[in-house]
Amino acid sequence: MAYDTANPPKLIAAGIGGLGNLWHYQSADATATVDGAGYISNAKQLGMKVNDSVLVVDTANGITSFHRVAAINSTTGAGDLSNGTTVGTATNSD
Repeated sequence: MAYDTANPPKLIAAGIGGLGNLWHYQSADATATVDGAGYISNAKQLGMKVNDSVLVVDTANGITSFHRVAAINSTTGAGDLSNGTTVGTATNSD
């Protein structure tokens, strides 16, 4: 699936004291897709910056992963997220 600018990451916490912002993004795209080069095509327009953090929820598989903005393309404004670290899954062992 491809990124849809109608469903952008949402800023959930502004960084203070030099810390980066925290963003939340929800999509049916897998982590490997979301951390592909330039996936967030309007990152600069949204106000994303290198070293911001992004919490990504894969709604198709119930996987939550944590990423950082690794690069913003100076020409296109597209953002490249780092490889994700899984921080939660839909599995419940209760």
